[in-house]
Amino acid sequence: MRQNNISPGRAWSTSSFGETADTSSLELSALGEHLGLCRASHGGLFRLRCAAETVHGFVAPRFFTSLLLALLCLMAGSALLG
Repeated sequence: MRQNNISPGRAWSTSSFGETADTSSLELSALGEHLGLCRASHGGLFRLRCAAETVHGFVAPRFFTSLLLALLCLMAGSALLG
């Protein structure tokens, strides 16, 4: 039979070890602390980066269409101002 090799230190109990899949209060506490640290470290720049990635995800597959649309907007803007 194959034994699970668990490194010393904090061992997380999961259903893959054949035990119950219930989460202990210590695990929930550690997870809550981790999520709190993650939220604190992601401020306004994180939101800006997410917005930039969303725009990039939309524009990148449509590069030539986006380029043409930007060019048309610039031409229309210069025609209105000039």
